[in-house]
Amino acid sequence: MRNVIYAIGAVLLLAAAPLRAQWVVSDPGSYAQGIINTANQIIETSATASNTLDSFREVKKVYDQGKEYYDALKSVNNLLRDARKVQQTVLLVGDTSDLYVTSFGRMLNDPNFSAQELSAIAFGYSKLLNESTALLNELSQIINASTLSLNDKERMDIIERVYKEVRAYYNLVRYYTNKNISVSLVRAKKHNDTQRVLELYGTSGQKYW
Repeated sequence: MRNVIYAIGAVLLLAAAPLRAQWVVSDPGSYAQGIINTANQIIETSATASNTLDSFREVKKVYDQGKEYYDALKSVNNLLRDARKVQQTVLLVGDTSDLYVTSFGRMLNDPNFSAQELSAIAFGYSKLLNESTALLNELSQIINASTLSLNDKERMDIIERVYKEVRAYYNLVRYYTNKNISVSLVRAKKHNDTQRVLELYGTSGQKYW
């Protein structure tokens, strides 16, 4: 059981390594590392670019390059219980990146947000994504082969806690997204433009509050 966890988890120790678009992957650990590298580059790009639109274009480019890892890791089904929980934790970070890129890309085409507001929204997404990847650093310490002082139950308990915390951040990103969209809907309602906003976000019928 531990060997399978290590196969996925050992790569978490390299979370700060740069993404290589031509990197050939063939195992769950490599898929996980690709997702982590992508998330870290999204955070770095969001923090360093001065123009919101240019920043998003670079973020989208990084995300598109790393999506192959995200799709590949989702398709891995033959993992033991402990390793599957690690897989799900990493995938939640990928889900957070996906929600950021998809939702913010639509917000950039929403006239109900000012340039300053869009910049602040992008910062918020980046901050929440950063908190999620920080938890993976803690996870890497737990599943590292050197932490032999932990028994299986202790290790699984900590993996479960980190998973729940990462999921909480993902849910917070969803809430953050919906609250921002609700602001646009309130503004659109004043101009009788609600339907256009619902069509923009592609979720007509969903309530954003």
